[in-house]
Amino acid sequence: ALIVTLQPILTNALAGKFLNEDISFKQWIGVILGFLGAGFVLGFDIGSSLPIIGIISSFIALLAITTSTLWQKKLSNNLPLSVSNMYQAIGGCLFHLMIIIAMSHQIFLVSFGAFTILMFLIKDNSASKTVAIFFLIPPTTAVMAWLFLNEILNNLDLFGFALATLGV
Repeated sequence: ALIVTLQPILTNALAGKFLNEDISFKQWIGVILGFLGAGFVLGFDIGSSLPIIGIISSFIALLAITTSTLWQKKLSNNLPLSVSNMYQAIGGCLFHLMIIIAMSHQIFLVSFGAFTILMFLIKDNSASKTVAIFFLIPPTTAVMAWLFLNEILNNLDLFGFALATLGV
């Protein structure tokens, strides 16, 4: 939170260069006091170790919010507020629509499709013959991990794959 709280300082530092704004000494004092106050509220007892991915993500968020603030002011200053809000809503809608499409794929094609195949196999075969196919999941996953993730398959893995296939 403290890293992203640097946003007003970074925005003030860049607003003069990119937006030709004059940042007064009084504004700088206010921004520095605001940051110090936020720092005292958040505290400095953050622990002995910080996850590097968390720090990187916080700096990415800081750059994103600062860039978007400057970009909004520079490029969209002549747009009516309703049009600017519409563009924001469309961007958010498209992002969430992609997530919904991805989840729909998981729900309908993967889950629904897999369960439909399972129910079909149970209907046309005996339950014991159908569930025997589940023994192929670990070996198939191991082969896929070998192909796509460069995991190592040793002789015991290959023997297990052959044995499970023979069993099914």
